Amino acid sequence: MILFKDVTKYFDSSLALSGLTFTIKKGEIVGLLGPNGAGKTTTLRMIMNIITPDEGRIAVLGKESASRELSERIGFLPEERGLYKKMKVLDMLTFLGETKGIRRSLARTKAGGWLERLGLADWKSKKVEDLSKGMQQKVQFIGALLHDPELLIMDEPFAGLDPVNSQVMKDVVVEAARQGRTVLFSTHIMEQAERMCDHIVIISRGRTVVDGPLGEVKRQFGGRHVALTFTRNRDRAARVLADPGLIGKVDDYGASAEVELAPTGDADRLLRALIQEDVGLARFEIVEPSLQSIFIAKVGPEAAVAPAHEVVHA
Repeated sequence: MILFKDVTKYFDSSLALSGLTFTIKKGEIVGLLGPNGAGKTTTLRMIMNIITPDEGRIAVLGKESASRELSERIGFLPEERGLYKKMKVLDMLTFLGETKGIRRSLARTKAGGWLERLGLADWKSKKVEDLSKGMQQKVQFIGALLHDPELLIMDEPFAGLDPVNSQVMKDVVVEAARQGRTVLFSTHIMEQAERMCDHIVIISRGRTVVDGPLGEVKRQFGGRHVALTFTRNRDRAARVLADPGLIGKVDDYGASAEVELAPTGDADRLLRALIQEDVGLARFEIVEPSLQSIFIAKVGPEAAVAPAHEVVHA
């Protein structure tokens, strides 16, 4: 569905993407992750042919870049919302449907159904500017889906949504993938990506640092991660977790923690040390690393400047 091969992009003298390479297959839900300034939005805009690469190859739906002839097969939700605020909601969606080749009457009918489903039916005759930001986001989300695209691309689709609306949009995205559509979205919400995605692409400083099925990526990072919960003496637990001979990295939440063992550490030694410190150990579990811990490991100070050959492919 999407191929990036050694894609490089400069803005003036600033390097935005550097040899970016990844592949997305049909029917996958793919999370594009990275810190601020990593190149996520640039990547999505290149897929849409809004901007073009200086070097490398991009193929979308079997063709070189997303030319206008592919417009009716792709749905795009940009990070910066682009609705006509003086238009009425139903008219706005009808217009967006027509731009994707849907007959006006059918576009109006389909838009009405989507507004009903997403809890906006009572707002269909209101002007877009009368809606909250979250409601406007749902309207533009409908606009991206109205023409039943094969490929759905979304830039930070869940940003700013409350938990209820985030859940509603998540359900729609999962349903779209089950119907055979391919979904690619960027996000900073690691938990959302971990629950939804089949495939993860993490980029840092314009380069791919992780690319592969989420399960395989986790297995490559797994085996040396331990989830902990304490019920007392957290200061003593903190001392144990500060031992560099035992602990490589720690994500400390106070009453709980997720740790990665140091090369010289092992789970048995950690268990004995915590019991000895009487921390009231309620949980000690060797677990797959969370997506957040993988993200931090790969885009931290060392990973951010790692050479391209250190990319994790799964």
